[in-house]
Formats: sequence, C-alpha cells, structure tokens
Amino acid sequence: MVAPPDNDVLWARTLTYAYGGSPALAGVSLGARDGEILAVTGPRGCGKTTLLKCLSGLLVPDRGEVWFNSAPVHTLSPLGREQLRRDRFAWIDTEPQLIAELTAWENAALPLMLRGTGRREAKSTAHEWLDRLDIGECARLRPAALPQAQRQRVAMARALASAPAVLFADEPTAPLHSTDRAQVLRTLTTAARSHGITVLLATHDEEVATLADRTVALLDGRRVGSPHSPEAEGRSACSVSA
Repeated sequence: MVAPPDNDVLWARTLTYAYGGSPALAGVSLGARDGEILAVTGPRGCGKTTLLKCLSGLLVPDRGEVWFNSAPVHTLSPLGREQLRRDRFAWIDTEPQLIAELTAWENAALPLMLRGTGRREAKSTAHEWLDRLDIGECARLRPAALPQAQRQRVAMARALASAPAVLFADEPTAPLHSTDRAQVLRTLTTAARSHGITVLLATHDEEVATLADRTVALLDGRRVGSPHSPEAEGRSACSVSA
C-alpha cells in the first residue's frame, strides 16, 4: 500500500466498484485537505454517490484504497467502519432519512447521544443548529408535520451538530427551492469553514459547485480533466480543478 500525502485528511487511490458486473467507478483517485470543501461533479449516473459511499466506508471498493488521517478505511471491519461513520463522519442525503417517531431536535441530537453526549448538552447543540438553519420553531415537531424543505434542514442540522471531521453531502439541496437552496448552502459552507470540517459535496448543479474550494469531475465512473496516475494524484490532486 502507498501511504497517503501528509496534507490530505481523506485520500483515495484507484477506486473501482461495480454493481452486479456493471462498473460504477473505474480507477478514481483523489485527495481532500483538512477543512476543504470539495465538489464532486458530473451528470446523474456518473458515479458520484458510489464514490462518496466508498470514501465514507458505506461501500468497500472492489479494488483500490481509502485512507482517513493516514488510517486505511478499506481494511477496517464492518464494525470499525460503522464506528468511524458514527464518530468522525456525517452524511446528508438527497432525502432527509429522519426517524419518524422523534421530534426535529431529537433527530438532530441523535448522533451526539449515540456517542455518549448527555441529553441536555445534545439538546442544546441541536437547538443551536436548528436556529442557524432558521427552523428553530420546528424543534418539537415530528418529520410528518414538516414540509420537505424543512425536513432537509433538520437532516443538515443533525450532520453539523455532530461536529464531524468529514461531511459527505450527496445532492443535499436537490429537494429545495432556489431561495432555500442558496440560504442553506451558505449556512452549510460557512459552518464547515468555521468549524474546520472537510466537505465532500456531490452535485450536478454548477451553481452549487461554485461554492466549493475545488471541483473534481466524473464521467462514466472515471475522473476527467485530471492526471490518471495515482502517484501524480497524490502530489497534485488538491491543485486540479475540473
């Protein structure tokens, strides 16, 4: 195995993955610095979601390596990957994936309580993020009582409240109207930068991608507009835009 570059908090080398024999990723390499917002762009079906799932440990690549803080993610046990996602990573999906029986603040506080944070502290942090996302008044409501745009903000509050090292966001503003999208993205990017959170943002929206520090483009499961050599990737991935 090749050790990742020292300045990359997350690094992947020649990732390959297939669904039932149909290739989704074909030798994708990239690196993300600590606190960087990296947009993964490309049309639907190009491999963005699969890439984020491999980087976060939700999927184990068929071939290739994933490193987080110089530790190999791809060799961790299922329990080890689950603990990593619970303690160091957060995920925002296109759909909110909230627990119907919990209120908005309980959903937002859940990752903290699963880590052992006391209920009072977790509740305070959850309310803080709900307020930042302009849905503080919804804290005691359950997901069924909220429109989709507000449910998505609760999901974002949940991800940010856990203070992750890396936040994976898969088309997080797709269900939002343009006005909501701009406000939520500003909050997300501002919070990430102020808290030193590395963000991997999958999007096919060019306007969304402009908020990132750098972009990586995929097409048909391959990275385009960048060096194909893993060694070159390790040296220069953070300086290439697509």
